[in-house]
Amino acid sequence: MNRKVAIVTDSTAYISESVRNQHSIKMVPLNVIFGETSYQEELDITTDEFYEKMKSADELPKTSQPAIGQFVTLFEQLADEGYEQVVTIHLSMKISGTFQSAISAGEMVDRIDVFGFDTEISCAPQAYYVLEAAKLAEAGADAKEIIEKLTYMKKTSRAYFMVDDLNHLHRGGRLSGAQLVVGNLLKIKPILHFEEGSIVPFEKVRTEKKALARIVDLLAEDVSKGGSFYATVIHAHRLDGAEALAATIQERFPDVKVDISFFGPVIGTHLGAGSLGLSWQKQYT
Repeated sequence: MNRKVAIVTDSTAYISESVRNQHSIKMVPLNVIFGETSYQEELDITTDEFYEKMKSADELPKTSQPAIGQFVTLFEQLADEGYEQVVTIHLSMKISGTFQSAISAGEMVDRIDVFGFDTEISCAPQAYYVLEAAKLAEAGADAKEIIEKLTYMKKTSRAYFMVDDLNHLHRGGRLSGAQLVVGNLLKIKPILHFEEGSIVPFEKVRTEKKALARIVDLLAEDVSKGGSFYATVIHAHRLDGAEALAATIQERFPDVKVDISFFGPVIGTHLGAGSLGLSWQKQYT
């Protein structure tokens, strides 16, 4: 007998409220903090408001994970609604304690079984897992079957990011003073990616044009191996750049489904405005 399975994620998947409602996906927000004021991502501050606020901020904002009580309350509510299992899907546990908070909350709630999935990534790739989980749950899959499918998807999930402003990485403690000086002199655009759940440099490329071309070439390598792919261009308050990159990809790969997403407040805090990313996923039937 199929159990009734709820799908939970956090705000860094950046799935719109309308899509969440359509698939009965529950979302717990992370927080971004300016000075003494904390805002729940999406609920208290929009992405556009965040980037405008960051322009005039004296200090880089901070971020924090949801309180464990928010997960406890949600899981109890889901149990009241008749759900028997929860698959809770979150950004990499290497960059946030959100996943662990969800798991700990699950141990506190007796009336529902909570299964956690660490995406080892964030943003659009996290959304890929969440939407696939929701579709599987709608089709009657149980939590174990959903986790197995998501784990399989990890084999072909890719994401690369290019930061626009090295000063931002330096202010956030992710780049030394010497690296900052050399990088600015050489116009270096570091390409970053997730490796075993951590954000690490992939390559250092001179000029934005070359960095974006390199990322598109990485997509080409995977597409050339065969199969159907979908891709997402991700931007930090830079829609024009995202649209241009999406058009380039669509022209070069007519069979790849391309859409556009964004780096919201929590992830934007660490990457900075102007950053662009590209993620893709092989489509499984």
